[in-house]
Amino acid sequence: MSWKKAARRDPAGFYRYRTEGGEVRIFMTESLFAEMEEDLENQVQNARRFPGVVDVVLTPDAHTGYGVPVGCVMATSGTLAMGPVGYDIGCGIAALRSDVPRDRATPERVREFSTKVMARVGLGKGSKGDGVSRERFQEILRGGAEAVGEKRGTAERDRIPVDDDWDVPKDSRAWRGQGQLGSLGGGNHFIELQHDGERLWVMFHTGSRGFGHGLATWYFERAQHELGLSRGQMDLGYFTPESRTWRSYRNAVAAGGNYAIVNRLLIGRAVSRAFEETFGGAAGLVYEISHNLVQEERHPDLFDRPVWIHRKGATRALPAGHPMLAGTRWQTTGHPVLIPGSMGDSSYVLRPLPGAARSLYSVNHGCGRRKSRTAARRDISQAQADRQMRELGVMVNAGGRVPVDESPDCYKPAEEVIRAVTEAGLAEVETRLTPIASIKGNDYGSGGTRSPSFRTSARAGCRRPASSSRAGCGAT
Repeated sequence: MSWKKAARRDPAGFYRYRTEGGEVRIFMTESLFAEMEEDLENQVQNARRFPGVVDVVLTPDAHTGYGVPVGCVMATSGTLAMGPVGYDIGCGIAALRSDVPRDRATPERVREFSTKVMARVGLGKGSKGDGVSRERFQEILRGGAEAVGEKRGTAERDRIPVDDDWDVPKDSRAWRGQGQLGSLGGGNHFIELQHDGERLWVMFHTGSRGFGHGLATWYFERAQHELGLSRGQMDLGYFTPESRTWRSYRNAVAAGGNYAIVNRLLIGRAVSRAFEETFGGAAGLVYEISHNLVQEERHPDLFDRPVWIHRKGATRALPAGHPMLAGTRWQTTGHPVLIPGSMGDSSYVLRPLPGAARSLYSVNHGCGRRKSRTAARRDISQAQADRQMRELGVMVNAGGRVPVDESPDCYKPAEEVIRAVTEAGLAEVETRLTPIASIKGNDYGSGGTRSPSFRTSARAGCRRPASSSRAGCGAT
């Protein structure tokens, strides 16, 4: 019998599935649940098998990942599991909003904006960004947003603490990150020009680049050795608080999160300058948040003690009045939630509701793949992908070819995914955004462009292009 037939629909708008280790709540509409991969069962079971797991949730975009599904939220009493964080530690979304009218985005200006961004932000797998000194690198890993002059006071924290005695493993490939700040990378990472019906926005998605991947690889190998895992079991690696590696991995995730935050802020500055030069108005930061992290959190309405919340391809959703928002600008409203669609679909800004407690104060980070990259390249021709985006009126890579494995048919429909969130009472929609132009690294074609050199300093503060004459750090 299909494992999905054993799941039971809750009237509150989600499914309850009983695994060997306990219940998993799956926040999907009936159509999304029916479409979910049959072979995902083993990964759903895996999420309940780690020592110390106290609760597990799947978000509406859930699909096959590393050990556990992408779109998995897991609470533990202390165990730090690696698959539920993944390789791109701290990957996340940021959004910029302007007062520039949407009709100013003429085809000529859209192409100009795309071209400027593509010249300033490193695109594609292995792309380079800004090279910094080792001293400056350490400041960023430990200082996060504060290391680049930002003090935002958000729930995601401006600086995730890293112990003074921790350092990047010398024999890891994480040191690649020293030359990749301000770069987008490839895969599903993007920069997208959008409109809300009246004004222009920009949303972008990227993470910790080779730094996070290098750290994750190194620690996966440590877990393999400690737990006696085979090569094919590395995705099931974890460290209990008794492990000699637990504290080191906790610090690595924090450093990866700090790096990813800085990377997004630097991209935001480059994009903001290109936006203002092209459209004649400023675009300021609305929100920025990670979706591949494990952090200790306090949810007194759910647990009688702090727990470690793992979010793999899921984003935090704290509503108004949550104690973790006390003292922040979001304490009376809840913080924004950013959910992008595919390059041909709508993206959304939502606001969390008290019902988010049922999903461990988490929602999906996107719309989720429905077709693998291999299947996409087999089923969709380049001509089909290019034609589809032209018909949708979305300019891709300044008029270049569309990455076939990122075309709209590879992803679940945004409207249905958002419906799963709203019908379950997790969050409400504030803004719907329509794509105008999308920029992605094309990993099977040309790419690897380099962003301009930034002035670097051993002190915390602004970092801007050497060619810039503007005082300040731009719109962030």
